[in-house]
Amino acid sequence: MYADRYVRSSGFNPGSLAVAVGLNAAIVAGLVMSVPEIRENFTKEFTAINIPIEPPPPPEPLPQPERKTAHPSRAATDQIDRTTPIVQTSESGGLVIPPFPPPTNPGTGGGIDTIIDPPVKPPVMVDAVADPRYARDFQPDYPAGERRMGNEGKVVIRVLVGADGRVKQVERVSAASEAFWQATERQALSRWRFRPATRDGVAVESWRTMTVRFEMES
Repeated sequence: MYADRYVRSSGFNPGSLAVAVGLNAAIVAGLVMSVPEIRENFTKEFTAINIPIEPPPPPEPLPQPERKTAHPSRAATDQIDRTTPIVQTSESGGLVIPPFPPPTNPGTGGGIDTIIDPPVKPPVMVDAVADPRYARDFQPDYPAGERRMGNEGKVVIRVLVGADGRVKQVERVSAASEAFWQATERQALSRWRFRPATRDGVAVESWRTMTVRFEMES
């Protein structure tokens, strides 16, 4: 009695409730049924595109140490540059052999004449020698003091013989005593005569070493 009264007072219709529930169920069922179609359409419309990726640039090469190469010297380079090649290559690729210079005859006026100087002969030298005509005049007088004491010895001198054969200068090399040296110097400057030295037959001055001995007669 109370329930019926409540229903009527609130205006609740059980039939409307059933209709609403049915509509909701239909909507949910439609949504559930439409999911595979959406997935299917999504799958069909999806297209994978392969975008090429540019490879990274190669690494820069490390600097190599400089190699020192032996260069020809300037003199060798100049010599090579100045040398005419024996065989040359033409533009067409063939070999070109330079012509040999024409032979030349001295005195004809053609080409280059080669003049070869004759070898220079060394001069002919002849030393001064004692003139045999004055052989006795080469021995000086025995100094009286050295003779009384019985001394003997020798004197070595250098004499400058002039172109006329006379002694122009005397130099002392060694002497056993001062008396022996003075006697020899006086004799050489006053009495000695030589055949002068010659150069290619022409008389010239020259130095000569002489030895004088002072010995007691037995």
